[in-house]
Amino acid sequence: MADMTDATDSALAAILAAAAHGDFPAPDGSTTVIPQPNRRDAGVLAFTAHSVIFTDEDPEWVRSTLAATRCDPLAASMNPAFLMALMQRTGRRMNDTIDLLTCAHALPGAPDIDLLEIQDPDHPRVARAMKFRHDVRVWSADGGVLILGRGIAGRWEAAIEVDEAVRGRGIGGRLALAARHLTPDTVVWAQQPPGNARSVRTFQRAGYRPVGSEALMVAH
Repeated sequence: MADMTDATDSALAAILAAAAHGDFPAPDGSTTVIPQPNRRDAGVLAFTAHSVIFTDEDPEWVRSTLAATRCDPLAASMNPAFLMALMQRTGRRMNDTIDLLTCAHALPGAPDIDLLEIQDPDHPRVARAMKFRHDVRVWSADGGVLILGRGIAGRWEAAIEVDEAVRGRGIGGRLALAARHLTPDTVVWAQQPPGNARSVRTFQRAGYRPVGSEALMVAH
């Protein structure tokens, strides 16, 4: 999967790495259009007063389509009209919703929760994760699951699932915190749907800070 490995050297990877350490694109109201880091990953990132669109489509088409939304330039890249036009142009679909993008610095030592790694590549949670990430690892805990893998531009991303029966007992926060101990990188990323306030609070309690919003376009 050289296509995925090379993504870590992309322009998008550099933008994400800088943002993870608090160095964001200039908040000047502009839009940066860059190539996709690989065939899998295309989409839109919105930082404060600056958008980054990563697509292999013609940048002039991107900019003219943004202008055609006739909305606030600061919001145009996440406007439904533009996102729909981008999906139609690329033949892709959105991965569920626009997400809040967060990240946290890695922590030393072992997690404070007992985890059992799932080695079966056919396990449904492993198989689903591999549709959007590579180098996927999955651990089960008493009442939940932690997923860690390399997503957009090779960044390490965490996702958690908590059984309904044990919600409200802090399992989600412990899993999100465990990802900070297990990430091979200096940071770990996570996305949460903004409307899922419980998930947003869980990751923020575990030390993940908001970076921007993200609309990921995936191939059919």
